Amino acid sequence: MISISHVSKTFGVGDRRTVALDDVSLEVGRGEIFGVVGQSGAGKSTLIRTVNLLERPDSGEITVDGRLITSLGDRELRIARQGIGMIFQHFNLLSSRTVRGNVELALEVVGVDGRERRIRAGEILELVGLEGKADAYPAQLSGGQKQRIGIARSLAARPSVLLSDEATSALDPETTRSILELLRTINRELGLTVLLITHEMDVVKSVCDSAALIEGGRIAEQGRLVELISTPGSRLARELFPLGVVPANTSGTVIDITFSGGLADRPVIAQLSRTHAIDVSILGATIETIAGNQAGRTRLELPGTPATNAAAIADLRGQGLLVEIVTGDAA
Repeated sequence: MISISHVSKTFGVGDRRTVALDDVSLEVGRGEIFGVVGQSGAGKSTLIRTVNLLERPDSGEITVDGRLITSLGDRELRIARQGIGMIFQHFNLLSSRTVRGNVELALEVVGVDGRERRIRAGEILELVGLEGKADAYPAQLSGGQKQRIGIARSLAARPSVLLSDEATSALDPETTRSILELLRTINRELGLTVLLITHEMDVVKSVCDSAALIEGGRIAEQGRLVELISTPGSRLARELFPLGVVPANTSGTVIDITFSGGLADRPVIAQLSRTHAIDVSILGATIETIAGNQAGRTRLELPGTPATNAAAIADLRGQGLLVEIVTGDAA
């Protein structure tokens, strides 16, 4: 649905030259929610703004819904942008217009007549839960309600792709949850493909099917979350299930066990202790629902060295669990 191929973008010249994107490639499947996560300055906002050419890349190609966006002229680009909705971090609402007026604005721009604009605005406001606020002004609404207007406006022209530029970063946690639930509902009911950027792993956990980690303008890692969870050494997986540092007073073999799907319900630790007659210490654990699947990570300490625990570790791996040795010699 969205294909970003070898895209680069720089700003400034000479000593002031900054590389925002450096040979970035991404593939976003039709109907999925894809998150791009990274710290401030990593290139997230520049990346998402290249998808609708608010920022034109210096090199590379971008295809959206079968159209090579980077090859379009101004008139063709204006038409193509009708199929690409965008939600902004700071709402970008017109204070002089009502809620309905802000939603209708997206349709005015493309020449939709007044009666059709009003009907469509009513449909979208009902979808985002603001049907009773059509005649209110932005100043009368909460931050969450303002963002719902922004979402409604982005959906007015019936896009096939929705871009979300840090849409929840200015909201409190409870409001963030409600907005993310709304995005998932929109994705499911309208079949929209959603590309969102964020610096919060909780956002990725809550709604994303796939994700990419961007650092210094380059993609460090990407993939479907259910696959990343089972990928040894995955940095995104570690961020999804943070266990902190290993306590300094450990003397045995510390291992991290990652599980997903049906493995989450099995008494793995109890069976390990009984089968191998060892005392197991639990140093940490976290469990989440990721992309609709229950998954988690547990950190254990086993007495002795990795060599003496080789049979136990092999047993765990034989059950389909991802086992990584955190301390001791590799096994």
